[in-house]
Amino acid sequence: MTFQQLLYAITVANNKSMNKAAEELFITQPSLSSAIKELEEEIGIELFLRSNRGVVITPEGEEFLAYARQMIDVYSLIEDKYIEKKGLKKKFSVSMQHYTFAVEAFINVARDYGMEDYEFAVHETKTFEVIENVKKQRSEIGVLYLNDFNQKALNKVFRENQVEFIELFDCGIYVYLAKNNLLANKEIIDFEDLKEYPCLSFDQGNFNSFYFAEEVFSIYDYKKIIKANDRATLLNLMVGLNAYTLCSGIICEELNGDGYAAIPLNTKDTMTIGYIKKKNMPLSKLGKKYVEELKKYENRVL
Repeated sequence: MTFQQLLYAITVANNKSMNKAAEELFITQPSLSSAIKELEEEIGIELFLRSNRGVVITPEGEEFLAYARQMIDVYSLIEDKYIEKKGLKKKFSVSMQHYTFAVEAFINVARDYGMEDYEFAVHETKTFEVIENVKKQRSEIGVLYLNDFNQKALNKVFRENQVEFIELFDCGIYVYLAKNNLLANKEIIDFEDLKEYPCLSFDQGNFNSFYFAEEVFSIYDYKKIIKANDRATLLNLMVGLNAYTLCSGIICEELNGDGYAAIPLNTKDTMTIGYIKKKNMPLSKLGKKYVEELKKYENRVL
């Protein structure tokens, strides 16, 4: 069974006549009849009843032709998109740990380039999935951090997955919490100050290794800890439970609102914000633009 035979059968059904179908297809009537007969013999059903008045579609033929039309429609869509290039949009996708600034940078790129010619995708997700998405090229870029604790383990994971980490900037460690929390009035916060407050952490699912944690000091013995799956829930917990999380200190009030504060944690530890990409693969035009947007946040490190 060939695509040409399916097209022939549909043309005959549309015209209700072998002669008219042959004219439309620019072939002879005997050639068309022979092709239809070969198709019927192959699939084991009679598609048409022939007479001097034309052809009538059999009940079995109606069912077969319904599938044949679907095949032709799908082929036409593929041909339009990949051969004729009709409506074909370039794709740009980014994956990231739960960083508001990385989302804001993505928004700036999408706004500058417009969404008529590009198909954009953003995945704010678990650390392992950020790496997996870049490895499998579901995303061109993945945004995450390294520090003294996790960099040896994560660099090994990067090598195994054929991705490379490019540093963007260093920043201190900050306590991120709601402004209604009493600690928001302090100039600097000690670990002792946090002891009675719930610590919030992003759940890493099946890959819940300390090295995959999005928050620094993941092996610290917190008295109270709550895991969440998304940033909106985390912000709600900050307000409702006077909870906190540890972050880079980059504030994006345009997206998260002005009800939150980032207070320096009393530690000498730092974190390096960077991005991963497929090894030996150059960035696209949008990828370069996104990296430029990310670099701007170095000036907003507190």
